[in-house]
Amino acid sequence: MSQGPRSGLAAVSSALLAMSRHLEVRDVLKTIVASARELLDAQYAALGVPDDHGGFAQFVVDGVSDEQWKAIGPLPRQHGILAAMLKDAKVERLADVRKDPRFEGWPSAHPDMSDFLGLPIRDGDEVIGALFLANKNCPKEYGGCGFTADDEELLAILAQHAAIALTNARLYERSRELTIAEERSRLAHELHDAVSQKLFSLRLTAQAATALVDRDPARAKGELHQVAALAAEAADELRAAVVELRPAALDEDGLVATLRTQIQVLDRAHSARVTFAGRGVKALPAAQEEALLRVAQEALHNALRHSGAEHVDVTLDRRGAGAVLRVADDGRGFDPRTVRRAGRHLGLVSMRDRASGVGGTLTVESEPDKGTTIEMEVPGG
Repeated sequence: MSQGPRSGLAAVSSALLAMSRHLEVRDVLKTIVASARELLDAQYAALGVPDDHGGFAQFVVDGVSDEQWKAIGPLPRQHGILAAMLKDAKVERLADVRKDPRFEGWPSAHPDMSDFLGLPIRDGDEVIGALFLANKNCPKEYGGCGFTADDEELLAILAQHAAIALTNARLYERSRELTIAEERSRLAHELHDAVSQKLFSLRLTAQAATALVDRDPARAKGELHQVAALAAEAADELRAAVVELRPAALDEDGLVATLRTQIQVLDRAHSARVTFAGRGVKALPAAQEEALLRVAQEALHNALRHSGAEHVDVTLDRRGAGAVLRVADDGRGFDPRTVRRAGRHLGLVSMRDRASGVGGTLTVESEPDKGTTIEMEVPGG
């Protein structure tokens, strides 16, 4: 390691800390690749997670621009040297990958590569990925330089910790999937109970109106107004449940677009004016984006169902590496202390739990007849 023991150790430590900082699989993969490329001073780095069909379920690169990556085309298959690393589970260190008999070429937009270092990432006996680097940044006159035995040893250490980080991230995502399944089950039960009660009341009120329509039309008219009100409440219950049970595809659309779409729907569905503005927000870790979306949904639900607001304004702004969400309404407001004493939290406990669960903070400002403002800040990645 040409940087020397002290600086080399510091670099390794930084790389390992960076890997352990993330819980989402995609974030972990990106961090592993970026750390490996920086640590070994390579021009290119990539990490592939194999699928069961001869391809890669995920493939992350570093050192290639987005435009170049799009031009390269579909993900690579498990052939040539990549297949050898996954099948034989051994290190491959080559002075010129193009001269290896297993080399099968690459697409026309693919960058030209020469010296190559690759090794599998293993979880016990299972190969869960392949990590490789190309084109070490050093002079290569007369075939000199390239990746060394020290580089190979360093990458092997990194791969061992990468296996731990990747396995932990997968366990976290599976745990979150179970939590989401449990939450959906709970919401389904709540939906069944709430809507069943509303429909039962609706039926009884309609029957009463039918019985009164001939002998007391004025009372029958009042009962029919109540039917309309109950039907509107049942529709609101269904709308709220649909938003919860069918969360938007954040991975495809991103947080800003997802919020904008949902708020446009709410603006059309309710008499209150609901607006949204997103300014300068970059992509955040997936868990933080999901937490922000859920808190926004809960705050909007409270504002539109309980506050009597005429205007609800939602903003999402960049703050440092993270973001801050603000949901403000001009409704009747409340005294947060009274709400806590009465045991009616309006979802505040759930929102605070979501915020703290991703390292964020949540503040609530409200006074009777002065509206409510809920603000959530997350740190970013």
